[in-house]
Amino acid sequence: MPAYKLTYFDFRGLGEPIRLLLSYGGQEFEDVRMEYGGEEWQKFKPNTPFGQLPLLEFDGKQIFQHVAVARYLAKQYKLAGDNDWEALQADIVVDTINDLKTKLYDALWGPDPEIVKKNYEEAVKTTVPFYLEKLNALATSGYLANGKLSWADLYFFAFIELLESFLKETSLNDKYANLAKVRDNVLALPKVKAWVDKRPKTEY
Repeated sequence: MPAYKLTYFDFRGLGEPIRLLLSYGGQEFEDVRMEYGGEEWQKFKPNTPFGQLPLLEFDGKQIFQHVAVARYLAKQYKLAGDNDWEALQADIVVDTINDLKTKLYDALWGPDPEIVKKNYEEAVKTTVPFYLEKLNALATSGYLANGKLSWADLYFFAFIELLESFLKETSLNDKYANLAKVRDNVLALPKVKAWVDKRPKTEY
């Protein structure tokens, strides 16, 4: 039985960067998936430290907060940078991606459909291009930090899959050629590719 157990909902979401990193590291793990808002999750929720997922368990420990978990795994697998400066560059990229995620929430969900529609149109027209252009400029080497593979690249890979699922108009293609290369470089990693090929197919 795998020594690592990842519990998350039945979609890629915040759990996918962790799954990608575990796969990259060659770590076998139990991929537990629950229906979002379902009865199983409601029963399990009190067993989590702060009532949230993803939750990674190993060696009798429970760790959560998906960015912190991903950063921990990145350190284990030598993807966090060779020194503090390199680690900072990767952290900056991940934090920037999360800034964009935050700005996208209002474009995808909300009680007022008209406001959501307006926010969605603004995201497609202005917000997403602004961020992708800036990130594209960082990735001239085909990597987002320090000119070499880091956890920021795997994190971006998970994010761009979600972005293209949610915002159908958005695609890297030729407009963001450097970011397309980042995606291709990540997918070219044999253990990552093996995970992507075998993982459950979900829309998000």
